[in-house]
Amino acid sequence: MLIFVLKRLASTIPVILIAITACFFILRLAPGGPFDQERALPPEVMANLRAYYHLNDPLVVQYLRYLGRLIHLDLGPSFVTKDFTVGQQIAIGLPYTLILGGSAFLVAVVLGTAAGIYGALYQNRSMDYLIAAVAMAGLVVPNFLVAPILQLVFGVHLAWLPVGGWGDGSIRFLLMPVIVLALPHIARISRLMRGSLIETLNANFIKTARAKGIGGRRVILGHALRPALTPVVSYLGPAAGYLLTGSIVVEQIFGIPGIGRYFVNAALNRDYGMVLGTVIFYMALIVLLNLIVDLAYAWLDPKVRRR
Repeated sequence: MLIFVLKRLASTIPVILIAITACFFILRLAPGGPFDQERALPPEVMANLRAYYHLNDPLVVQYLRYLGRLIHLDLGPSFVTKDFTVGQQIAIGLPYTLILGGSAFLVAVVLGTAAGIYGALYQNRSMDYLIAAVAMAGLVVPNFLVAPILQLVFGVHLAWLPVGGWGDGSIRFLLMPVIVLALPHIARISRLMRGSLIETLNANFIKTARAKGIGGRRVILGHALRPALTPVVSYLGPAAGYLLTGSIVVEQIFGIPGIGRYFVNAALNRDYGMVLGTVIFYMALIVLLNLIVDLAYAWLDPKVRRR
């Protein structure tokens, strides 16, 4: 297992380096800059700012300097927010993003898996069709459309839930954002689980187990569920990454003070440091989540470890 983990880690290093390089040069070569404003700064002030942040150096020198900071886990300064570095701003918004994304992930896994199992065991019945219809709606309707609908219905007209904000962080403030974020993944996981479990239940080893007189519940829990979870687990890595990065839109709509707020403000203000630092942080988080999923996949299917 250790060799398997080391191979996965080694394969991610070139990907991370290429992504950092691409993001760095795209941001630096894009028109405009962090100090461009509607009212232009005096030339001497602009010159001092560019000299302070080493923006007059060749791009290769700036790139190598940035890599040197990353080795020491330093994401560098923010060009717009003077009182906080990029790392400090990410640390402030990270708890809110993790709570929102983690809650949505748990809801998506539990409800999606349960709906998929039910649909596989009672396929082609009315409830199976209802689950399929809800899943299709969750896939085709974007979250930036679902969110205002829920806000209007449950926040404005019925006044059951707060329209936005974090408040005290209770479930009342989290319920609508979590549903909006988790809905498409509930749909995907339920479809994956349903199809995989139906295929597994028709496999020869399941028929053999039933021929030996093993009960239906024992067959499902002891023999069919683990191999049926394999495609679901392989999807959880990208899903977890999307739930964290996709929360940017949801955080903006519901006014949640997560990393997404800093990212959007940095993009609007052309804050190179904050945009690049947020992208690198999200990328590292996605790599870590995919590694965890690979380990879970290897546990479910030992043949993967020998590849």
